[in-house]
Amino acid sequence: MPKVKTNRSAVKRFRITKSGKFNRSSAFTRHLKSAKSAKRRRNLRKGGMISDSDLGRIRELLPHS
Repeated sequence: MPKVKTNRSAVKRFRITKSGKFNRSSAFTRHLKSAKSAKRRRNLRKGGMISDSDLGRIRELLPHS
């Protein structure tokens, strides 16, 4: 069985927690910020956790975590 490569783009997007879940950053933060309200931009600074339904797919991309 060959070794499984880690998906390098997923490494840059997700960080694993001690409990084995994954942190992620918010989408829609890169440009067109003048169209978004200050409250919306402030809330987009906060990240989030990967949902349980997506957890299996993320674990396949990051096999060594």
